[in-house]
Amino acid sequence: MSRILSILIICSIFLSCQNKLVETKKDSENSLEELLPQKPNILWLVTEDMGAYIPPFGDLTVQTPNLSRLANEGVIYPNVYSTSGVCAPSRAAIATGMYPTSIGANHMRVNSYTEVTGLPAYEAVPPSDVKMISELLRTNGYYCTNNYKEDYQFKAPETAWDESSPYAHWRNRKDNQPFYAVFNFTNTHESGLFEPYGFRHIENRHYKAGDTIYKWKSGNMTEAETPVHLPKDTKFKIPPYLPDNDVVRRDMWKLYNNIAEMDKQVGAVLKQLENDGLLENTIIFFYGDHGGPLPRGKRLIYDSGLNTPMIIRFPKKMNAGTKDNQLISFVDFAPTLLSLTGKEPLPYMQGQAFLGKYKSKNERQYIHAAADRFDEVTDVIRAVRDKQFKYIRNYKPEQGYYLPLSYREQIPTMKELLRLRDEGKLNDIQKQWFRDTKPAEELFDCLADPHELNNLADNPIYSQKLLELSTEMDRWLQDINDAPNLPERELIKQLWNGNENQPVTTTPKIQYAQDTLIITCETEGASIGYKIKNSDGTYPKTWSIYKQPLSLSETSEILVKAHRIGFKSSKTEEILLKNYKR
Repeated sequence: MSRILSILIICSIFLSCQNKLVETKKDSENSLEELLPQKPNILWLVTEDMGAYIPPFGDLTVQTPNLSRLANEGVIYPNVYSTSGVCAPSRAAIATGMYPTSIGANHMRVNSYTEVTGLPAYEAVPPSDVKMISELLRTNGYYCTNNYKEDYQFKAPETAWDESSPYAHWRNRKDNQPFYAVFNFTNTHESGLFEPYGFRHIENRHYKAGDTIYKWKSGNMTEAETPVHLPKDTKFKIPPYLPDNDVVRRDMWKLYNNIAEMDKQVGAVLKQLENDGLLENTIIFFYGDHGGPLPRGKRLIYDSGLNTPMIIRFPKKMNAGTKDNQLISFVDFAPTLLSLTGKEPLPYMQGQAFLGKYKSKNERQYIHAAADRFDEVTDVIRAVRDKQFKYIRNYKPEQGYYLPLSYREQIPTMKELLRLRDEGKLNDIQKQWFRDTKPAEELFDCLADPHELNNLADNPIYSQKLLELSTEMDRWLQDINDAPNLPERELIKQLWNGNENQPVTTTPKIQYAQDTLIITCETEGASIGYKIKNSDGTYPKTWSIYKQPLSLSETSEILVKAHRIGFKSSKTEEILLKNYKR
């Protein structure tokens, strides 16, 4: 009896300790949200075409001291996925918090290749209440800058940014104003594999950011000017779907060398932040705009095209050196930014906050992705993934995965793949991408088969998982109103409400009485911007966001403009208020 009692006491103590550990962990998670500043600065360091090729995520090919320091002082997120394997649709999701396929942003690009497609140039048209996340933060008092790439599948309204240019910088804000600053690094873009050495002189702007006097050269660097960060004979781990030869190894060297140069540029921006005394009240995000640049990666919705590493450094190194394995989608970024800055995510947002005051109570179970037109070639593919399995539905199984996309065929590795294909020298794995047709459904165990080469869709052992993910895809498609087989011409007609031309935002109306200015716009959901002429006769560079009536004297002169996302902007009206006085 005493022995049983002893066992019960030991078990009770063990369970008590376990409960205490769970509570401690919960308290620790709460403390992160509680210890963050009410309006923290937000710095986004965004690179292009970026798989998990860096030491914090297990790839030791090239050293990235600045990103490694960021990871050591922050949290790494290995399960972050873009909504598309290419930049513009993914950036649309980041900017709005909505899936590209729900707003007409899914075709890459909406405003180009019109001669090939026969389609008019157009823009994605979100619902009328949708605003860019930067505009929402500006409304909340933030100074918002973008340096310098946009590419959202729609023209950013004039009210979206305080600055969006190669000179944009937090240093141009008012004293003590919180900021949201985005720096885009293009060295790692796929073009860095086929342009002469792929390094652009313009990238050096990050060493001089905020200096509007500094000038840089245009174009690419010569071989003599190219920084070399690792030996050209470095041994690389080649994915099995690519041949292991000199051509591919040369591209792998370029890929990693570009990453090392990007890390140097990241370090320059971080040093500016530290020199300004802002490091410990700024939340720093580093991530890529989708997966890697290599053939059978970019544009596809295998993990090689969707998965990108993310690092977040919190003030005072909170949770430093840890890993967060939750699934995160790009549609979660906008609601998370609002949550971190103390604002509740908006009802139209299709993602969920993974940090901040309004962090979702439940972690995400699935991520979703789509692939449609890329430049001059069109496919229709949808995907859903949980932490282990990915389900892919091919709406055009009659055509192969590989499509002859001219931009991609400038990559030496792509040319080499096509040469070896034509000579019959690819092995069975390398041939897969070049099959004449593809299965209607695919299922991959992404843990056991990270390159997604072994389709399990017809294996009865996995029938329940296939059904689960297929059902989840159907739910998602219905929830976001995605009609995968809708021809792009019909999509444009829907976006334009059956009209032949892109809708135009109506010109704002002015009411002025008793020194009070009221501005309205008949276009539902339009953002209204204004500029008040300075005493020296000039107008400010930045458009202010009209939120409420303005108190102005009748001698004031103003510029007024309105813009709804996806519409053309209104005309800019220059107004002398005394002419409107009544």
